[in-house]
Amino acid sequence: MIRMLLPLIVFGGLLVLLVAGLQTAEERKLVQSPLVGKPVPEITLPGLHDPETTRSTADLHGHPYILNVWGSWCWACRVEHPYIDRLGREAGVPLVGFNWKDEREEALAWLDRFGDSWHFHLVDFEGRAAIDLGVYGAPETYLVDHRGVIQHKHIGPIDATVFEDLMRRVMQMRAEAES
Repeated sequence: MIRMLLPLIVFGGLLVLLVAGLQTAEERKLVQSPLVGKPVPEITLPGLHDPETTRSTADLHGHPYILNVWGSWCWACRVEHPYIDRLGREAGVPLVGFNWKDEREEALAWLDRFGDSWHFHLVDFEGRAAIDLGVYGAPETYLVDHRGVIQHKHIGPIDATVFEDLMRRVMQMRAEAES
């Protein structure tokens, strides 16, 4: 009898651990990046639409901007895309796409299907530049001020609450850049 109940007991124990983990997940969602408060790494990568042209984070010094890590393989990137679209239209600062570990054709097809509100895209096919940036996974969103300093990093998909927080932070960065 005990041999038959043992798998059920183990399953129940794992279920309890899963529920406990999910309840505390919201608290762990705010992972502090060691790069917050430090200059964004100078990253030069090819563009997505024109791979012969390279773009760099240095091109944006002097202006606040949003850097969004995404991939066509990332289901959460699709979930957050309506908010990324809004950021591209409403934030008033450049929205830079950081296409990570993707295939160029698949990324372009994804943009054709869902829309492209980014100002331009850096492409990190092999994921090496993402290491310098401290990327944990996609999606991630960085707010970089006019001095090139990372002011905020959000890990995970943007939802309505995060969107409002990002917009507030972007407005603060814009005001600081103008003063």
